Amino acid sequence: QVQLVESGGGLVQPGGSLRLSCAASGNFYGINVMAWYRQAPGKERDLVAGATRFGSTNYADSVKGRFTFSRDNGKNTAYLQMNSLKPEDTAVYYCKASAYTRTGINDYWGQGTQVTVSS
Repeated sequence: QVQLVESGGGLVQPGGSLRLSCAASGNFYGINVMAWYRQAPGKERDLVAGATRFGSTNYADSVKGRFTFSRDNGKNTAYLQMNSLKPEDTAVYYCKASAYTRTGINDYWGQGTQVTVSS
């Protein structure tokens, strides 16, 4: 099994910044894709940013230029630096990892961390 633990969410004023972290642990051989998704109340869960192990990063259009995705493959950890936050960024942010285990490659999700942008 693979466990993903997210941290770094909270309440921030518009224009502020937050940095999310997602650490993977458990029994796996490696992680291919790591990504951040978010889900606002009443809406579907959407991709925010993600990247393969050595590939380029994809961003949702709504966060380009404001959010920066990074990952430390040695620590099996992904980060999301969020700057110039807007109220519409308010959502629960989830980390997802596609990990290689003895049963094959599977997707795993974290428990989510709340990000609230409000004055």
